[in-house]
Amino acid sequence: MTDEGVRLARELMSVNAAMRRLVRRRLREQMPPRLRPAQVELLVVVGDHPGISVAAAARELHLADNSVSTLVNQLLAAGMLRRETDPDDRRAVRLELTPDARRHMTDWRDRRARMIGARIEELTEEDRTAIAAALPALGRLLASLREQAGPAKDTPGSAWSREP
Repeated sequence: MTDEGVRLARELMSVNAAMRRLVRRRLREQMPPRLRPAQVELLVVVGDHPGISVAAAARELHLADNSVSTLVNQLLAAGMLRRETDPDDRRAVRLELTPDARRHMTDWRDRRARMIGARIEELTEEDRTAIAAALPALGRLLASLREQAGPAKDTPGSAWSREP
């Protein structure tokens, strides 16, 4: 790995983390309930894979089953998740978003897009073009990182960083 690769990685991750943190803070002030990032990630996985099991969600998130069980219990108490017994295996449970969770996630995504979109529109044409040009390369970088992490078994796709 070159010094240039390390420098770009540090800058990219620093900018990405700062943007996500700032947007999350501003939106959380406007939108109760206040959910922690791990809770949001679980909601995204359940939204992408309705009926997913706790174990499959844990694999998708690369977390321990008991960590995901804790998140599930928190989100059940907040009225954001519904747990249903699997009709084919009464010992297993399947997770579903509640209507409140769906509304919350849709509202969060819309507000986030409007907030960031408004700032993007204030940038110069050159900056907007540079951001648009970087998106395919960033997508390839994400795919490479996913491959390195290994596939999440039993679920198609991945929960990368798609906060609601």
